[in-house]
Amino acid sequence: MSAQVSEQVRGAARGEASVPLSVLDLATVGVEDSASDALAATTELARRVEDLGYHRMWVAEHHGMPGIASSSPAVVLAHLAAHTRTLRLGSGGVMLPNHAPLVVAEQFGTLQALHPGRIDLGVGRAPGTDQATARALRRTEGPLSAEDFPQQLGELIAFLDDDFPLDHPYAEIQSVPSGSVPPVWLLGSSGFSAQLAGGLGLPFAFAHHFSAQNTLPALELYRESFQPSEVLDEPYSMIGVQAVAADTDEEALDIVRPIALSMLKLRQGMPGKQPTRQQAREYPYTELDQAFIDHWLADAVYGPPDAVRAGLEVLRERTGVDELMLTANVPDAATKLRSFELIAKSYRMV
Repeated sequence: MSAQVSEQVRGAARGEASVPLSVLDLATVGVEDSASDALAATTELARRVEDLGYHRMWVAEHHGMPGIASSSPAVVLAHLAAHTRTLRLGSGGVMLPNHAPLVVAEQFGTLQALHPGRIDLGVGRAPGTDQATARALRRTEGPLSAEDFPQQLGELIAFLDDDFPLDHPYAEIQSVPSGSVPPVWLLGSSGFSAQLAGGLGLPFAFAHHFSAQNTLPALELYRESFQPSEVLDEPYSMIGVQAVAADTDEEALDIVRPIALSMLKLRQGMPGKQPTRQQAREYPYTELDQAFIDHWLADAVYGPPDAVRAGLEVLRERTGVDELMLTANVPDAATKLRSFELIAKSYRMV
């Protein structure tokens, strides 16, 4: 990788924000919506957050989940890039064990060639789905393991850089298009990728929005293990956080409760489309269900705009991260757009 990549990693804070604010979107599908509706909403969101001053927008790879329409990040990113002008776009992430590294290098090399300097390649080692679907993706009946992830990552970076050792079996293979290289980020929800990202001197994004108990240990491990590289001379970290702004506390809670219920269903092995607000209000929660919901809500940031800003600042100070990536898994496009608008205005970004 070249030193130019580091310039694409670091963003600039806008308005009164202390760090760059970015967006993660999963193309959330509600029970009353189709995948087309969800992807149209994601496209409109990209257009709007670009105008609002958010730094980047990522989409994530999930499979076999009716409530998430972003199963193919490279395809979605090509569409979003064609409908925006300056917004950085990327994967948060591509689940590398599901793919041949050469294919990922070709896909993101193509995206970078189409939209130079605007593409991020975030990769993770989880399957992003259940074990049966993972086997179908990987075309293997053997035991699934992420232990070969460092080797896969090394191959991916070597394909992007055209930099295999001369004695490597792939030394004569060239990933096309080549040339300009998108920044590679490592994603994680535990310490494994944190340590790997640090050792390789790569930027690191942590999934605080669904693994908050591991956030601080993983970030500490990343910083302790960081080795300067051609990409970064010092650590650069970002966390994902569930953030929803509305006019009142009550309305914000009403908006995030269906997200929490959707997460509960996922943890119970029953993924589906996102429930409506009314369904979330009327759901027959057990005591254990309610405990999960309360725990999930404690890690989200929601409320009136100024309260959300204050909550995000507390989280930034506590974690010391260099960037915040906000996500709001709300299927209603207008509600989601307004939330990001309210947050941007609270920071005087527009």
